[in-house]
Amino acid sequence: MAIEITSPQNPRIKDFVRLRERRGRQSQRRFIIDGIREIHRARAAKLRITEVCFDPQLCQDVSERNLLSALEADDAVLIEVSSRVMEKLSYGQRQLPLIAIAEIPSGKSLDDLTPNENALVVILEAIEKPGNLGAILRTADAAQVQAVILSNGKDDLYNPNVIRSSCGAVFHLPVINATHAEVEHWLASHKFNTFATRVDGAIDYTRGDYQGRSAIVMGAEATGLSDNWHADNSTAIRIPMHGVGDSLNVSTSCAVICFEALRQRTATAS
Repeated sequence: MAIEITSPQNPRIKDFVRLRERRGRQSQRRFIIDGIREIHRARAAKLRITEVCFDPQLCQDVSERNLLSALEADDAVLIEVSSRVMEKLSYGQRQLPLIAIAEIPSGKSLDDLTPNENALVVILEAIEKPGNLGAILRTADAAQVQAVILSNGKDDLYNPNVIRSSCGAVFHLPVINATHAEVEHWLASHKFNTFATRVDGAIDYTRGDYQGRSAIVMGAEATGLSDNWHADNSTAIRIPMHGVGDSLNVSTSCAVICFEALRQRTATAS
């Protein structure tokens, strides 16, 4: 049976609203999931969903009602809210029929990641924009990337924009935080070929050989890669630009290179 909350000033609702901010997620160790598709994917990934707020006036579809029943069976607390409460929870988005609250899962380390013989991994150095991080995760999932490694970053993995832009891939793809020293040691110990994307890279990205264990390193949107990546630990590659711009958006660049790697691997397999 659902409990009912009609006031936006309810303390429980105020705690949920705080999950829209990084500080709230860090202090509560929980996050918000917007969207039916994303909630389904969180369930499929066995995330612990603790509460679900729903507006009965908007939650009329059979699939939405079935989802509520499934979440209740998972021991999530159902909270029936008024339109005013849902408007506050939606925080400037179109008003959603339901919003889920989930626990942030325990993080994994590089020791938990055993690369297969043909592993492709993406390494991100200080990606600043949540939408870009989410889009990269969506690309990585589509291009058969085994894991995404966040190097020396302060990435907010459960920012609502990451979840939305990743289309829920963030729940299924291994994403690991590590220092640069840890990443470099792990790559060397597992004999990865590492490709660092730079505007002035030595070779065109299509000339890279991404078969076997390969790592693609992407840098921050504004400054690119740091000097941590150099000729001794990586091959610098570039995407040729034929217009007035000198580079692509980092998520677009990642997609171009990941699908080139997938093309090479598929061609070899066939």
